[in-house]
Amino acid sequence: MSLKLSSTAFGHQGRIPSLYTCDGHDLSPPLSWTGMPPATRSLALLVVDPDAPDPLAPKTTWVHWVLYNLPADCTGLPEAVSRADLPPGTREGVNDWRRTGYGGPCPPSGTHGYVFRLSALNVALRLPGGASRAQVEQAMEGHVLAWTQMVGTFRR
Repeated sequence: MSLKLSSTAFGHQGRIPSLYTCDGHDLSPPLSWTGMPPATRSLALLVVDPDAPDPLAPKTTWVHWVLYNLPADCTGLPEAVSRADLPPGTREGVNDWRRTGYGGPCPPSGTHGYVFRLSALNVALRLPGGASRAQVEQAMEGHVLAWTQMVGTFRR
């Protein structure tokens, strides 16, 4: 069985509904996953836009959401998940708005792809809450058992 990530709000390469963007209510979309390797001890979820600021001339990867130390038995997140609703032990990292939590698509122009990447890890990361994407990725090195991703698109 391989790790799979999905959403009932949009499919892989599908358009992210405006409800989940800055043009709507900026809610986190519902996500679910299956196929965790047996040795999984925690999960990490990173959501990034590699097309920022312009998909025709990308200059940066904008970080929208950083979650880590999701418990291995967690199989998804509900729509509009709040800090209080996150599974026990889950830590939130800082996004590029310099805050924790989900920040939805808000491209200045063009169609952007938003990469939702889920990694199954053989350890819980020894990081305090508020870590950056770079810190999470560095801590994950050598501990990724499996990963999967899905891409949603949004155009303003």
